[in-house]
Amino acid sequence: MNTLLWTLLAFALGSLPFSVWVGQLALRVDIRRYGDHNPGASNVLRAGGWQWAVLALVLDMLKGGLPVGLSWFVGGVQDWALLPVAVAPVLGHAYSPLLNFRGGKALAVSMGVWGGLTGGEAALVLAICIMLWFAIITVDGWAAMLTGFSLLFYLLLTDKPDWLLAFWAANAILIAWKHRADLRLFPTPRPWLVKLGGYK
Repeated sequence: MNTLLWTLLAFALGSLPFSVWVGQLALRVDIRRYGDHNPGASNVLRAGGWQWAVLALVLDMLKGGLPVGLSWFVGGVQDWALLPVAVAPVLGHAYSPLLNFRGGKALAVSMGVWGGLTGGEAALVLAICIMLWFAIITVDGWAAMLTGFSLLFYLLLTDKPDWLLAFWAANAILIAWKHRADLRLFPTPRPWLVKLGGYK
């Protein structure tokens, strides 16, 4: 029962569309009209600048990290019992009932969840890998998946428990599904990398 309650709370928090609300309340725009029409921080950036995008990003990370961290440290939910709690905010963000089940691509909330699960350790690894792969690859979906596989390598290298690997698999499947349109495209290097390599 304890796990179920924390899972429901995590889903409810994950479903809060903070990026959309930042756009509506602060910028007076619907950010889903920008860029890829995704209700996420990247379109807050396009609509209103980096300051508001940072706010949206932090809120999306917190709604993933807080319920997971609290369920562990306050609620005593641990190991495999923590798996549904970890998945719930990612699902809530990706399929928010408040947006007619059309949510975001779940990158920021996933980073927050990983932070809650590992005390910030995996979130730091993800942040570094995201900056690296998004700077190298033009197709966002492939950059996101390469970031995920980089995290998997780190988890295996540091001998993390099986339940964390199970969450990685569930998280990776959801991220791949939300980026499925991108994954049909061929990943190409950024122009700066092509120029650095001397290719035309």
